[in-house]
Amino acid sequence: MADRHVLGLSGGKDSAALAVFMRQYHPELDIEYFFTDTGKELPEVHEFLGRLEGYLGKPIIRLNPRRDFDFWLREYNHYLPSPQTRWCTKQLKLVPFEQWIRPMLAAGDSVTSYVAIRADEEYREGYASKQKNLFVKLPFRESGIDKAGVTEILESSGVGYPKYYEWRSRSGCTFCFFQQKIEWVRLKERHPKAFEEAKALEKDAIEHGSPFTWSDRESLSELERPERMAQIVGSYEVRKARLRASIPINPLRPARPNHEDIDDVYGDDEGGGSCLICHK
Repeated sequence: MADRHVLGLSGGKDSAALAVFMRQYHPELDIEYFFTDTGKELPEVHEFLGRLEGYLGKPIIRLNPRRDFDFWLREYNHYLPSPQTRWCTKQLKLVPFEQWIRPMLAAGDSVTSYVAIRADEEYREGYASKQKNLFVKLPFRESGIDKAGVTEILESSGVGYPKYYEWRSRSGCTFCFFQQKIEWVRLKERHPKAFEEAKALEKDAIEHGSPFTWSDRESLSELERPERMAQIVGSYEVRKARLRASIPINPLRPARPNHEDIDDVYGDDEGGGSCLICHK
C-alpha cells in the first residue's frame, strides 16, 4: 500500500496554475500529473502542456480513451453532446480517469486527487469520490486563491497562459459545445479544418435526428455566413469596449495580461457555461 497523489490537467489556466502552486509549496509530494486526451484538442493545448512539463520537470501522463470521440458518437446514435447530455465528459474524461486509478485503489493505495476549483467558484463541486481510499482536495479554495491569484501564479512563474487564451476562453476539444459564438468565429479563422470537421459532424447528427447543434439555436452553416459573423464580431467588440471602460485602473497592477478574457465580456449572457472537467 502506498500514498499516491494525482493532479489532472486540462490544458487550461486553472489546472496549470494548481500544478505550479503544488510544485512551489508542496515539493515533498510526488505528484503524478495526467491529461486525458479526447483526440480533438487544439494544437495550442499540446504546446502548452509541453511548456508546463518543462517547468514541472517531469512528464505529464497521457490518458487516452480506449475508444475515441467518433466511436462514442455512433454509440449515442450520432447525437452531439450538449449541456443536457454530456456524454463526452463521461466517456472521454471521467471513465479513463477512473480506469487509470482503479488498480491503485484495488491495491489498497491511498489516492489523493487535487482539483483546481478556485475560492471564487462557490457554485462548483469537485469529483465526488465513491471509494473510501480516494480523497479529493481543493487547494485553491483552502488557500483562498481566486481568478486574480491564478493569473499571478502563472505570470510570476514564467509559465504564462496557453496561447489559445488570445481568442478563446476555455480549453478542451476544438468543438466544445460550451464555446461562445465569437469563439466559433475565431475557430473558423484560426483553425478552418477543425471548424469544417465540426460542421460535418453537426450535419451528420442532424441527418440522424439529433435535436442539438454545436452552437445554441443555430447551426455552424448559419453561423459562418459573412453577415452573421460580422454581427457576432461587432456585438463582441461593443461589449468588450464597454467592459474595459468600466474597469477601474489599479495603480499597483496597471498592465493587463496579453490575452482577452472572453468570459468577462460575455459570460453566460452569450450562452457560455462551463464543463466541470474540460474548461479548467
